[in-house]
Amino acid sequence: MAQRVLVVDDERPIRTMLRAYLVDGGHEVIEAALGSEALRKLAASPVDLVLLDIGLPDIGGLEVLATIRQTSDVPVILVTARAEELDKLTGLEAGADDYVTKPFSPREVVARVNTVLRRSARQGTHPPLDPVVTIAELVIDPRTRTVDLAGRPVALTALEFDLVHALASDPGRVFSRVQLLESVWGYDFYGDERVVDVHIRRIRAALGDDAADPRLIGTVRGVGYRLLVGEA
Repeated sequence: MAQRVLVVDDERPIRTMLRAYLVDGGHEVIEAALGSEALRKLAASPVDLVLLDIGLPDIGGLEVLATIRQTSDVPVILVTARAEELDKLTGLEAGADDYVTKPFSPREVVARVNTVLRRSARQGTHPPLDPVVTIAELVIDPRTRTVDLAGRPVALTALEFDLVHALASDPGRVFSRVQLLESVWGYDFYGDERVVDVHIRRIRAALGDDAADPRLIGTVRGVGYRLLVGEA
């Protein structure tokens, strides 16, 4: 079954070009020129991924993203201009899965869409016998895709859970950013390694973990991250 992609951009030529390449790649495409239109279409009918321009004329793309994240974990890829570096990082911190920068290659956009969709499709496919991981007060249950800390549930996005679960697969082991990208985003990830750093920051905030004095997720400078095992 074709997966549905919502393309949100106020420039018709860009929407038309992306539609052509996405349809050629086997996807079903719906379009929106405004943020308000995108939110109406999302409310009316679910999609598998949103390709969202930041620079919309009515509601900014980051505000649209924040509204989506209030009710949905649908994958979102942001489309930004080269001068919007801060917006890229802000968007990732707000829950975007990836971003592409204008001007872009439409083939690269389709490749990124496919990569994010494959990652999304893998969620929830862990075998039912995957063990629950308990480290001190942290409990990670891959069967229910939940994380509890000191008996209280931790609110994580689907992607953030996958990152925690990847770290928990071998507590204490140092995972490089590339290894985490391959494990969580997919071996053919096209984006920036900094997406790992941004999502780790979000996970730490949700866990109440301090990067300067971590109890749960440690940083190995210049390499990557590891789940601490009773070291703090």
